[in-house]
Amino acid sequence: MRRLRGGQLLYERRNGHFVLQVSGHPEYGVPFGQDRIVPIFLATLAVRQQSQTIRFKTAIEMLSSFGMHTGGKEYRRLIAAFERIFGATMFFGTDAATARAKVVQRSRFNFLREAQLWYNRNADQALCPREFENVVVLSDEFYQEVISHPIPVDLDAVKVLASAPAVLDLLMWLSYRCFFAKGEESIPIFGSFGLAHQIGSIEYSRPRRFRAMLEQWLETIRTLWPECPARISADGESVVIARAASVLSRAEGIGGVRPFRVR
Repeated sequence: MRRLRGGQLLYERRNGHFVLQVSGHPEYGVPFGQDRIVPIFLATLAVRQQSQTIRFKTAIEMLSSFGMHTGGKEYRRLIAAFERIFGATMFFGTDAATARAKVVQRSRFNFLREAQLWYNRNADQALCPREFENVVVLSDEFYQEVISHPIPVDLDAVKVLASAPAVLDLLMWLSYRCFFAKGEESIPIFGSFGLAHQIGSIEYSRPRRFRAMLEQWLETIRTLWPECPARISADGESVVIARAASVLSRAEGIGGVRPFRVR
């Protein structure tokens, strides 16, 4: 999502009967733009370490893990992203109507339960020394979700696409859908349940414009993931996918499908 204007603290997105709302902290605001890499990286590290508590011994280690330059300015920018993620609450659920009644189902969760992040208040000072350890504890709900349903994606690709949020969103979506696909599947681009309602924005709301941008995003993804099976259908109304995985496990790989690697 883009940065909300005028101090707005609620973002809402609908896809058919499904509704997603993100509420921001009054002091930090709603997460936006590159903030999305924070939960992506933390989820990946939690799966790798099989731990709800993520530790960064030094600020440089933390910045390197996020693919950022190792400087005080970049570190403070990362801290600000953590504050927005920490203060955000996600509400999601469905709205459905029957002949007799309307049914509204809602759930909510936070990404982080606890965070201890060190930084210098003086913008001219260097990073904090080694004895200041950074500790992030994932919420119970977030940790159980990432452990139970991990999305296979390459962290190097996330770093490359960190400054291209729309392409990164599409990569994450494709990584998930292709990994769990039973065979060739077709997902509508437009309509109440279409892809445009999942990763689109107002700027690309017109069908022709969104379709053109979608093709550009797919081309970028193919440079990182040459075996990506996704394509736009001949009539331009849907995205066709098939089973594939964008990463390997440490040994045999996932599902026997070769991954991409960013070099």
